[in-house]
Amino acid sequence: MAESIRTGRRKPAGPLAYAALVAASLFAVGPLLWALSTSFKSPDAVLTDTSWIPSAPTLENYTIVLFESQVPRYLFNSVVVAGATVLATLVLATLGAYATARFRFRGRGASLFFILMTSMIPGIAILVPLYFLAVEVGVYDSYLGLIVVYTAWQVPTVLWMLRGFFQTIPTSLEEAGRIDGASDLRVMVQLVLPLAKPGLAAAAVIAFVYVWNDYLIAATMVSSDDKRLVSVGLYNYLSQYGIEWGQLTAAVLVTIVPMVVLFVLMEKRLVAGLSAGATKG
Repeated sequence: MAESIRTGRRKPAGPLAYAALVAASLFAVGPLLWALSTSFKSPDAVLTDTSWIPSAPTLENYTIVLFESQVPRYLFNSVVVAGATVLATLVLATLGAYATARFRFRGRGASLFFILMTSMIPGIAILVPLYFLAVEVGVYDSYLGLIVVYTAWQVPTVLWMLRGFFQTIPTSLEEAGRIDGASDLRVMVQLVLPLAKPGLAAAAVIAFVYVWNDYLIAATMVSSDDKRLVSVGLYNYLSQYGIEWGQLTAAVLVTIVPMVVLFVLMEKRLVAGLSAGATKG
């Protein structure tokens, strides 16, 4: 141990560590593999065929989900709401994060503490007031109502995350820009934000995933079937008459695809943004 510290090299992980990692991976991936297997089984085979590889695979469940159900509409709703939420959250949180990271003003510490404290309030605690407020204002059962609530919920977390990332960027470049006559806003937009792309990408992914997976707010703030998000729409396959396991697993896997694509496209920037933003608070 002491020798590895002196040389600056890590000791290779032993067989037990690799075995634990493999076991943890199988535990996490196992349910998805079983869902994938079930999605290719007919309704009768779901109850009789217990093998991991279907004896008579069929695309019937995917055909019903993609062409005979509301799942594509739910996916569209989720993409619209999540995309708009990410955009609004990044704009608001970026301005706040940059201001608190670069400028000293009275009450900065208290403001940051208050902003962080708001994100610790359980959603269920303010769900009823949010419902009545949305009805009173006229944004209940609309995209706008969902976007406003989700944005307000995500701004504190994203603001703190981006603030830590901005603090890792040297101020010398900004000072040079100000010497050339650039305003604070122009310095932030043209000099700082290009360097903050990994942090912005990580924040965008976190906000997008939150909206995509949320059920509580989406189920409370929307009543029309054509405006439901995918997390709520999946519950249509659970009824008092039973569960369509084949169609349910096919729909679940279809809704996972956008998340997988997003993580694959943003993997490098996501890791860079999370690791850099964690070095300072």
